[in-house]
Amino acid sequence: MMFCRAGHIPGWVAAATIAVAGIFSPADVDAGMGYAVVPTTIIYPGDTLSASQLQEVEVTNPNLAGDFAKSISQVEGLVSKRTLLPGRTISVSGLREPYTVTRGSSIRLVFSLGAMTISAAGSPLEDGATGQLIRARNMDSGVIVSGTVLADGTVHVRAK
Repeated sequence: MMFCRAGHIPGWVAAATIAVAGIFSPADVDAGMGYAVVPTTIIYPGDTLSASQLQEVEVTNPNLAGDFAKSISQVEGLVSKRTLLPGRTISVSGLREPYTVTRGSSIRLVFSLGAMTISAAGSPLEDGATGQLIRARNMDSGVIVSGTVLADGTVHVRAK
């Protein structure tokens, strides 16, 4: 493959490129802008999104930009951080993963060091999703520890 400087491109190549670009107007390119997900009912903060509350609509506004959801599968099962109104696009940044552990519930704290594993009853001091670092209280000693929430609802305590 060879590359050359823009100044060395023959004039007819540049003219042909401009002519071809003129054939395809921006309206033709934007004709298939895709789809956006909109709610069919009001969804309040803290509500989990389900497919029955959502519909996909074709995007007709060429000025629509941002991080709006493009398919129902992209947002189904997520939790709304703000009120979502019917017919308005759903911003992906306005959604979050559901919490794996909730504040005040009973959980299992696990500490591992080499072949040794210590397990204790605990209570999270804050809500947390899988992979998030939270604080929790050891129910036996009352000590507050920090750990990572695992998918099964346990908290893996890290060494200090």
